[in-house]
Amino acid sequence: MKKILIANRGEIALRVMRSAKEMGIATVAVFSEADRNAPFVKYADEAVCIGPAPSNQSYLRGDKIIEICKELGVEGIHPGYGFLSENAAFAELAEKFGITFIGPKPHSIEVMGSKLAAKNAARKYNIPMVPGTEDAIANVEEAKKVAIEVGLPILIKASAGGGGKGMRIVEHIDDVAEQMERAISEAQNAFGDGSVFIERYVSGPRHIEIQILADTHGNVVYLFERECSIQRRHQKVVEEAPSSILTPALREAMGKSACDVARSCDYVGAGTVEFLLDDQMNFYFLEMNTRLQVEHPVTECITGIDLVQEQIKIARGEKLSFTQEDLTIHGHALEIRVYAEDPLNNFLPDIGKLNTYKRPQGPGVRVDDGFEEGMEIPIYYDPMISKLIVHAATREQAIARMTRAIAEYQISGVKTTLDFCSWAINHDAFKSGKFDTHFVKHYFKPEVLTPSFSNSEKEIAAVLAETILTANKNTNQKTEDVLQSDSNWKRNRN
Repeated sequence: MKKILIANRGEIALRVMRSAKEMGIATVAVFSEADRNAPFVKYADEAVCIGPAPSNQSYLRGDKIIEICKELGVEGIHPGYGFLSENAAFAELAEKFGITFIGPKPHSIEVMGSKLAAKNAARKYNIPMVPGTEDAIANVEEAKKVAIEVGLPILIKASAGGGGKGMRIVEHIDDVAEQMERAISEAQNAFGDGSVFIERYVSGPRHIEIQILADTHGNVVYLFERECSIQRRHQKVVEEAPSSILTPALREAMGKSACDVARSCDYVGAGTVEFLLDDQMNFYFLEMNTRLQVEHPVTECITGIDLVQEQIKIARGEKLSFTQEDLTIHGHALEIRVYAEDPLNNFLPDIGKLNTYKRPQGPGVRVDDGFEEGMEIPIYYDPMISKLIVHAATREQAIARMTRAIAEYQISGVKTTLDFCSWAINHDAFKSGKFDTHFVKHYFKPEVLTPSFSNSEKEIAAVLAETILTANKNTNQKTEDVLQSDSNWKRNRN
């Protein structure tokens, strides 16, 4: 494989290209009109404009991407994450034209793309599941019966869902019908599939995911875990590796289960198996993401393994060069997602121009981004500016290093999540490790990011304000005196 096309944009496109360059592989970028001057376009060996800014006219045009591959002699496609990365039809189309899809086979993507199908496949390996229905459910009376059996509260979830869409928490039996109707409607609108199922609602869960690698020779390994419990609107914003609460025994049990989930769908490549961990340290299979994760750098930091290069090697048919016993955890890593969002306004996107953009530097600091100073944040895509990653010997040192790096990160022109992330990682609950996916709901209020002043500081400010006011009054009086004198002089002169 001497030339690959990266079917993505921004920081992940640039990150994949850098690993490919180290392997002596030429890269092709596809870009929309909105990304014409983006760093990933300049970095690629070849670049082709694929269409207008909207993703359905550019980055989601699998047919155009295949045509470009054929024209330029591309041998492999790396999909990154998002867009076409979990599109089984696209992977199959690439395969049809003899182009290697750097990821799992279409069958694996299809199975794990449906939460119900994924659970049914994993059950063959006795993977722990949250109690609930095994099939889609549409009958309200049957849903009420299930709710009583598994115990309220329950969670109604879209089978094809993600990101909190098509998801409803039901605490009272009388609300089942209404919430089920809403979940089905939202799932249909978001995914074109209204199938929903029911699970017992796990209150106060931790979100733990296990990174796996599987080659074409039957080898499957897990590269430990990532803690992803700090979320807003069901989307991760702070991630770390390893988790602060997993014991070696629990880590091994979850790792082996993750490998079995991969085996259940004949998985090949890099993938992530996600689990919920309750307050009794019981873990339950949630889903599998059949692609590279946004937060993969923290795993690279603690293992020393380049996951993108491993993806490419596996796609070339190579055998994993290490075993499970070879893998060990080195230090602690944290990642924050730097979004162009306003935490003071419910984390709504804040699109604009990067008037100032200066990255933090120093030992153990890594920035994966796709922007430069002066660039606009496009309104057409996810508003993530970058991923800021730090690695240190201990969790405490990693928190201190991240705090320093955030303070050094200079961004103006748009509001960002930087201050929020600094607040979050320095909160007592985070530092102690006693937090769950409800961290933001329990602890965050916009006023925590508003500067507060001590009584002495307020007194100094009051004195300063009075001094300025007095000075202004004196200045204004002198100005009036001068104007009056000038007026008298003119009147006398006339």
